[in-house]
Amino acid sequence: MRILVACEFSGIVRDAFIRHGHDAWSCDLMPTESTRSGNHHTGDAVRAAYSGWVYGYDIHTGKDGDHYKKWDMLIAHPPCTHLAVSGARWFKDKQTEQQQAIDFFMALVNAPTDKICIENPVSIMSTRYRKPDQIIQPWMFGHGETKTTCLWLKNLQPLKPTAIVDGRDNRIHREPPSPERWKNRSRFYTGIAQAMAEQWGVIT
Repeated sequence: MRILVACEFSGIVRDAFIRHGHDAWSCDLMPTESTRSGNHHTGDAVRAAYSGWVYGYDIHTGKDGDHYKKWDMLIAHPPCTHLAVSGARWFKDKQTEQQQAIDFFMALVNAPTDKICIENPVSIMSTRYRKPDQIIQPWMFGHGETKTTCLWLKNLQPLKPTAIVDGRDNRIHREPPSPERWKNRSRFYTGIAQAMAEQWGVIT
């Protein structure tokens, strides 16, 4: 399958699908920190999701083209800064930014792709859009930590836990202040990425 992982600089989900034989690409405003830099585009994730191209450049063949080739699957991690309920006390002062975040989220929801997963923490999208199809935790997939993660799914089955482990460490919320704090908090869990590739990566 041809898969786009939107808003991912780490390459964790993308690389999990590549290991399972898929043509997976990540797209983010930041360069990837993964060694598979050739499978990443630094640019507009929404534009990539809608066009199947990146600024008129076919990232599948490496050539310019004039025909449309959509993605088979979209997995997106839209920014949650202005959506997550953990930041509700600042909502009234950032209504413009919040509306832009909602519009971005919904643009990914409505992308012309048959299979879609939108990932976010508990957020206002449960009321502004709809409740998520599934809520998961890292400890269901081999990581002894808590981080409530909501999944909005289109033509994808809810993930089945792969390794329920002990430990309910709230590491993410204890991340000390630093320039890298937001990046450390936003990186996806490898166990969940592996489950996505194994359970959603079956070609039918």
